[in-house]
Amino acid sequence: METFNEKNYRIRQERPEDIPTVKVLIESAFRDVAESDHKEHLLVERLRHSEAFIPELSLVAESPKGEIVGHILLTRVRIVSAAGKETLSLGVAPLSVLPAWQRMGIGSVLVLEAHRCAAALNYRSAVLLGHKDYYPRLGYRKASSWNITFSYDVPEDCCMAIELCPGGLEGVQGMVCYDKAFEEV
Repeated sequence: METFNEKNYRIRQERPEDIPTVKVLIESAFRDVAESDHKEHLLVERLRHSEAFIPELSLVAESPKGEIVGHILLTRVRIVSAAGKETLSLGVAPLSVLPAWQRMGIGSVLVLEAHRCAAALNYRSAVLLGHKDYYPRLGYRKASSWNITFSYDVPEDCCMAIELCPGGLEGVQGMVCYDKAFEEV
């Protein structure tokens, strides 16, 4: 699975030899983000070793010269209703682009390609905690519009979801339950 966008960035599945570069990329991408705990690279490492990990949904963006400049990871999450009904979904976390390559559309291309790959794997929805002005332009809406909630103390505008196929969240409601890798320090 490889795709090229209009700027010739190549989006492909992460390979084992990419892991050290991706770690540095994630650290760099979040270094100056005030809302970050600066441990996103550790989260990704834990997720790679969790049951939530889906290798096909750990994607990198390569520049035209072959430099890895972006990364996105989607992992399995559950949405659990008050009645105990569980629905499988995906959690987007994190999306990282090297600072020198930000605001060039790489993050958007990564998100959209991750959505395409996830839909091809028959996943019906994705959720995330993210910037309220960035993700809606990629199709995300407030998760509360589906009665989906998160256990984290963040503004409602930052809690979002998207249907990866028509009706992907029809009848789904409840609390997003992340893999235990999100809780480790």
